[in-house]
Amino acid sequence: MAKKISLREFQEHLASRLAGAARGEAEPALLGVQAGGENWLLELFDSGEIVPLPPITGVPLTRPWYVGLANIRGTLFSVSDFSAFLGCDPTPHNANARLVLVGARHGSNAALLAARLLGLKRREGLTPLPPLESGPEWARERVEDSEGRRWRKLSVKGLLADPDFMHIGA
Repeated sequence: MAKKISLREFQEHLASRLAGAARGEAEPALLGVQAGGENWLLELFDSGEIVPLPPITGVPLTRPWYVGLANIRGTLFSVSDFSAFLGCDPTPHNANARLVLVGARHGSNAALLAARLLGLKRREGLTPLPPLESGPEWARERVEDSEGRRWRKLSVKGLLADPDFMHIGA
């Protein structure tokens, strides 16, 4: 049976690993999230923080996938529903939903709404798959883990440079 830990212990452990990644220490792990019915991996140093879903203030005249603004400890973050942005069903706002604050490293207060956090994955257990031939460049890379689950790798820098993602006006 897997050892049970509290959410607080998990968040503290994850925060320490994120801090290590920010300092440039060797970090072989990737962060796994679920969005659009798929498993996604992000570079750990690109995911500044993961927070439970806070209150979000909607913004009129924006695209349907743009959820609004969230206040995280006094800083406003622009929240996009990653699933809806991908053309899938919107992410349910429930206890499993998380905000992944992805833009700080790249000079943007951007957050992605994900259906759930899937934890950390070590690079050693991942096998590269042929990249997708279509779709945005930031989402073509794929891998398979040792249990046969397929993952798509998200290039946060590429996503934040995508004009379609950055243009939220309806």
